[in-house]
Amino acid sequence: MSDALVPTLRPGVVSVVLVNYRGADDTITALRAFGDVDWPADRLELLVVDNDSGDGSADRIRAAVPEARVIESGGNLGFAGGCNLGVQHATGEYVAFLNNDARPDRGWVSAAVEVLEQDPTIGAVASKVLDWEGRLVDYVDGSLTWFGMGYKREVEKPDTGRWDTPKDVLFGTGAAMFVRAELYREVGGFDERFFMFYEDVDLGWRLNLLGHRVRYVPGSVAFHKHHVTMKKFGDFRESYLLERNALLSIYKNYDDESLARALPAAMALSVRRSLARAGVDATALDLQRSPGGDDVGTLEVPKMGLTGTFAIDYLVEQLPSLIETRRDLQARRRRSDRELFPLFREAMEPAYGMPSYLEAHEVLVRAFGIEEHFTARHRVLVVTGEPLLERMAGPAIRAWEIARALAPDHDVRLVSTGGARRTSPDFSVEYAAGAGLREPTEWADVIIFQGFLLETAPWIKDSDKIVVADIYDPMHLEQLEQAKDLEPRERVRAVAETTYALNEQLRRADFLMCASSKQRDFWLGQLAGQGRVSPAVYDEDAGLENLLAVVPFGIEDHPPVQRKHGIKGAVPGIGPDDKVILWGGGIYNWFDPLTLVRAVGRLAERHPEVRLFFMGMSHPNPGVPRMRVAWEVQELARELGLEGTHVFFNEGWVPYEERADYLLDADVGVSTHFEHIETEFSFRTRILDYMWASLPLVATDGDTFGRLIRERGLGRAVQAEDVEGLERALEEMLFDEEAASAAREAVVALAQEYRWQRVLEPLVAFCRQPRRAVDLAVPSTARANERQSRRTRRRPSLRDDLGLAKDYLSAGGPRELSRRVVGRVRRVVGGG
Repeated sequence: MSDALVPTLRPGVVSVVLVNYRGADDTITALRAFGDVDWPADRLELLVVDNDSGDGSADRIRAAVPEARVIESGGNLGFAGGCNLGVQHATGEYVAFLNNDARPDRGWVSAAVEVLEQDPTIGAVASKVLDWEGRLVDYVDGSLTWFGMGYKREVEKPDTGRWDTPKDVLFGTGAAMFVRAELYREVGGFDERFFMFYEDVDLGWRLNLLGHRVRYVPGSVAFHKHHVTMKKFGDFRESYLLERNALLSIYKNYDDESLARALPAAMALSVRRSLARAGVDATALDLQRSPGGDDVGTLEVPKMGLTGTFAIDYLVEQLPSLIETRRDLQARRRRSDRELFPLFREAMEPAYGMPSYLEAHEVLVRAFGIEEHFTARHRVLVVTGEPLLERMAGPAIRAWEIARALAPDHDVRLVSTGGARRTSPDFSVEYAAGAGLREPTEWADVIIFQGFLLETAPWIKDSDKIVVADIYDPMHLEQLEQAKDLEPRERVRAVAETTYALNEQLRRADFLMCASSKQRDFWLGQLAGQGRVSPAVYDEDAGLENLLAVVPFGIEDHPPVQRKHGIKGAVPGIGPDDKVILWGGGIYNWFDPLTLVRAVGRLAERHPEVRLFFMGMSHPNPGVPRMRVAWEVQELARELGLEGTHVFFNEGWVPYEERADYLLDADVGVSTHFEHIETEFSFRTRILDYMWASLPLVATDGDTFGRLIRERGLGRAVQAEDVEGLERALEEMLFDEEAASAAREAVVALAQEYRWQRVLEPLVAFCRQPRRAVDLAVPSTARANERQSRRTRRRPSLRDDLGLAKDYLSAGGPRELSRRVVGRVRRVVGGG
């Protein structure tokens, strides 16, 4: 629609648009009914578009209802064009559409506006529409067939109150609906190529795929005589308009995959439907089945029999402009077809009952795989760089739990680029790397990943896939410590490349997850630096929850069960009655196990039954090397004479399914680290395992859990590198039963807040209604972001690429090198 005449918007005002074509009596009745509507007159604007009636309608309406403004179109623009012309003259914040053969109930306006004012995600309100007497249903929800025909399943049923619950719908009826005026203009209004019929279906469908909700509000009621205008014309004209407009709407609104399946079958079905409705013998030109009559060059066919053929011809005629419309609309798409299919309600409804038509419908559905496509669930791909083996590190565990949480509602594939040998009855588990990632990423509607996927599968960056980046691990901060083992130049490169990879994620992701509120503040700053804290994102959600949510590491929903002893009486040197301090994960450079070993050595002098057990020394990912501090702590334990007597190292890694056997043998869970920037924004995943096992906690202060330990009484938090303070804290949690019991009770209470089912709620909710980020779905904004990123981001040099190739080769040999993309750093462990 043209915006050349857009007037100044008046907040709180509702502009009601009615289109008149030789129906002055109905239009006057509708307008006069607004005298009884519960809405201030100074916030109501009545606009009538007369579609060149030629019967004096415009003058009659002006005289009968002088408060209404009559706009003469100068030609018959149809319902779509008439409404658009009315909106061009509207000054209200909201525009309402009412058929001229309808009338509003007293609360029609107020009920709709209340909903629009309360929820900015709602772009349009679909009113409840009854027959003129208010007894039978005309509209309480819209349904859509896979071939594009909208219909009302409940029409002419008694209004019993059964449909008085608000809900999201695919479309409202143009007979009575409301839209935000600016939004209506932004999305182009009703498509004037439709003229009349299904322009309301098309508008609602378009709003939904662009990310705006259409809300059915049963308190907003109107009454409708139904199809008064079309009674002036033949049924074949209505059929023609319905057939062609259904084809227009599916061409515009389906994504590529849905359109490829639906359009050929829909065109074939349109021809069969019109022939069946007219009773035309479709074998008349068949030489084998209908021989003879070759001397007759004409065939008499009812107009109804040609509606499908003419509809297809109209589609072809409109294709030059439709191609441009479709390209623009699909580029701005925010919701997938699979998300919208449930709003179709009964997509497989044939809609007509003629035997020959039903046979064709069945065959076409089967031939083009229509039913399995339109009843399919969202396809969600979860990707981790960590191996999915018997023994799993934190990122792999997190990916596994994400896949498990999403599997009940979606088709889920969990892919590891580091190897996979686990299986699940609920989702597929696969290994893929390099070019092998193309098939699963193309299969997916939603891609959830952690690590370096965008660098190993760069085609995702320019795709229209819905991408969720799991940034719970600030890897670039970890690199400041981890890369200390490298040469200075390599260390600088490692940090720069990890930062580059994370920035690429921040630029591309439609939704992001971090581990804590403190992390969220950190990531919001980095997002702002990438231009993602934009007016479009902010206007949609001022809290930016639409872009970045807190999704911490979680705890299993079921309590741990010990099947055998993993430590006490099982590890030589640790007896059944010893007091066990558990270090529950790997040993990395950002941790401080040295202070812990010294504290345990001092404590053991008074309490010889104290034992410290390190659960894992060799990371399950062969690409993660043993770090310097792991060697240092073993050397220190030997020097102090503690190894094998009071300090024990598990050289392997505890299998994921067996970790409860170890956790339940412990008396205290411990985590100690140095004081640096990584600590500030870390989220120690091993502490969640301690909480799962209801262990009192002793940890270094300064991170998220340090604060929680102090505020919630989960145990004791001590200062970094404080040997005496750590010794006292361990002694209290091991030997002061009253203090330890209070800590355990506090841990049990807090653990409920960290159950996987609970912490993953933001992700589960997003995947129920996945959508492109508003700033990435609008091409101009996305292009501006990309131009900015080109100006600011550092491209890796050839020297960098060769250095990284050397790293990959050293870490895992030729196989490791082949599965990595040159120019990216090796995968690092996250969280701990």
